[in-house]
Amino acid sequence: MKQPALLLALTVMAARSLATAAAPASLPAEWIDPETGHRIVRLTDEPGSASLYFHQNAFTPKGDKMVIATPGGLSTVNLQTREIELVAPGVRYGMGSSGGIEVGRKTPTVYYQRNVDGHTVIFATNVDTKVTREIIALPFTGEFGGVSADETMIIGKTSVPGPVAAGAARQVQFFSVNLTTGELKTFHPTTDNLNHVQSSPTDPYLVLYCHEGEWHVVDRIWTMHNDGTAIRLMHPRTMPYEIAGHEFFSHDGQQVWYDLQTPRSVEFWLAGINAYTGERIRYPIRREEWSVHYNVSWDGKLFAGDGGGPDGVANKTPLPNARTLEPPVNNKWLYLFTPVAGKTETIEVGGEKVKVGAFTVEKLFNMAAHDYSKTTGVEPNLMFTPDNRWLIFRSKMQGNALQVYAVEVAKAVK
Repeated sequence: MKQPALLLALTVMAARSLATAAAPASLPAEWIDPETGHRIVRLTDEPGSASLYFHQNAFTPKGDKMVIATPGGLSTVNLQTREIELVAPGVRYGMGSSGGIEVGRKTPTVYYQRNVDGHTVIFATNVDTKVTREIIALPFTGEFGGVSADETMIIGKTSVPGPVAAGAARQVQFFSVNLTTGELKTFHPTTDNLNHVQSSPTDPYLVLYCHEGEWHVVDRIWTMHNDGTAIRLMHPRTMPYEIAGHEFFSHDGQQVWYDLQTPRSVEFWLAGINAYTGERIRYPIRREEWSVHYNVSWDGKLFAGDGGGPDGVANKTPLPNARTLEPPVNNKWLYLFTPVAGKTETIEVGGEKVKVGAFTVEKLFNMAAHDYSKTTGVEPNLMFTPDNRWLIFRSKMQGNALQVYAVEVAKAVK
């Protein structure tokens, strides 16, 4: 399907009906990074606005609108006009969450949850008509992570009810909701800390999730069917202190991509596995280009990274010491990674064949003014727009007010 272009003209942003004060006039809404030549656009005026987590689908099937969180609730950004419209008033977005909100792949519907009297209630709102329906009031507190590609199923995680023995770990489990019948199921109780639950963008049955915890001691990345069958470990560790995480699907649903370090803070890779064939590929990443999150364009031809701050693993010595490097590494940039055609070799890792490719790397935007700190800052969580022309991210780089931005993949024409 042909996606409409993201038309961000070089004009002053039109006035919008916003609930709180707009950004100060002294802060530019658009500029060109003098070091890279790429255009930056602030898409929001209202402080406290945020784009979604990097693997949550924020875009309507036509690619014409993007869902963001604003102080008034969930809003859409028209990617042609930049008009912002409130569509789900009062919905709160947890900045530390990787779930709870997602736009459907089939219809222009945003699915989200709200806490009502201590229970999780899931709603759906058509972002064009604003018609809202309640899907289900769960008999427990949970977090849904993914909407199936055909929008027939929601899947999430919740705690297993009941007392916990002294010294024992609380069990968690998955839940699913059939969007046609309303049937609720719970399954796969475990003491593993389930997280990052994601539905495949194309396969209505495939789910990606992780075991949360210290990355070097957990088998983190898993897939399964949305009934709890066909559970499969995506990346077995092969050495002490090896880590893999921040996993996400490619837009065609074929690949699972993730940050890989062999071991942590030593060798850096963007790694992928075909979710069906098991074929593996990895791309080396230089220490100064390591990123908290990576993402892939909708056509699968480009990758991007959102950089990292002084507390990141790229600025540390290897475990178990994990001391801050002196001098520190500067990777506070947004990066564009382009695979080099025909440049691959095959190696063997843990008894499996792995293709190793190569990237050309371009700096898109200097993030020196961005605070990557876990206590005072925010992760950029960048994502490509469906036309592959822009990268969306969130930042407090202007006046310490959280806003949504876009950086153009192509260099600006002077």
